[in-house]
Parts: sequence; structure tokens; C-alpha cells
Amino acid sequence: MDSDPSDVRRFPSRPVVGVGGVVVDGARVLLVRRAHPPLMGEWSLPGGGVEVGETLEAAVVREVREETGLAVSVGPLIEAFERIEVGDDGRVVYHFVVLDYLCRLQAGSVAPGSDVTDAQWVTASQLDRFGLTVKARQVIERAFQLP
Repeated sequence: MDSDPSDVRRFPSRPVVGVGGVVVDGARVLLVRRAHPPLMGEWSLPGGGVEVGETLEAAVVREVREETGLAVSVGPLIEAFERIEVGDDGRVVYHFVVLDYLCRLQAGSVAPGSDVTDAQWVTASQLDRFGLTVKARQVIERAFQLP
């Protein structure tokens, strides 16, 4: 991986808190293709880092809007988990504590932002085509079960 000195998330001194929005609209869930590491080029859920002074709910709303152009309402926490990536030299490259929330579409049309290269609504039967991580699949399945 190339080192980007402006990316304070790489080789952190402590875990970075992140949020994810599992945006469900009927039988569809919103996926984004990441434009930057980690997971660059891969499909995942919209989300990102929490800013200092920002509530978790506000962070979810902001990240979903920035990445997809959509306005959402934030519901319950689905799951909290860690994503830790270790480099070949044994150093921790990334350490995120991610809180994924169920979100419902309020307004807008999908318009991928600068942190993603694409964003799409997909049904549960289409998920296999997107090469999601096991954790993303589990969180989406749990989201579809919530009222």
C-alpha cells in the first residue's frame, strides 16, 4: 500500500471510531464502492469516521449524505465490531471500531460522492454479486429482520 501522510487513520496510535449506515428501503439496501483504502474498490455499506464533537447519529447522517446524496433517519444500533488490518511488518495499519445503524431513506436520489466510485440499491438476492465481507453480509441480514 502507498502511504498517504494526510491519512491519519493509517498506523493509528489508538482505534478510530467509525459509523456505518445500513440504509434499507423496502426490500433494498444501499451499497457503495469504496474509492480509498481500506477496502478500496470493494463494495460495502456507506459510512466513515466520527468527527470530534459530532454525535454518532449526526455522523451517520453526514456520511450517508456525503457518500450517496441521500437523507436518512437513523434507527437502532445493529452491531458494533472492530476492523483491524495488520501489515506485513506486523504493525497495525488500520484499527476501526465501527458502529452500524439501521437507517431509513427520507429523501434524495443516489449520487455517489467523492469517497465512493459507485452507489447502488440492491435486493437480498443480488448481494452475492458484490463480494461483500462476511461482516457486511451479517449486518445487512440483521437489518432486513428489524421492523
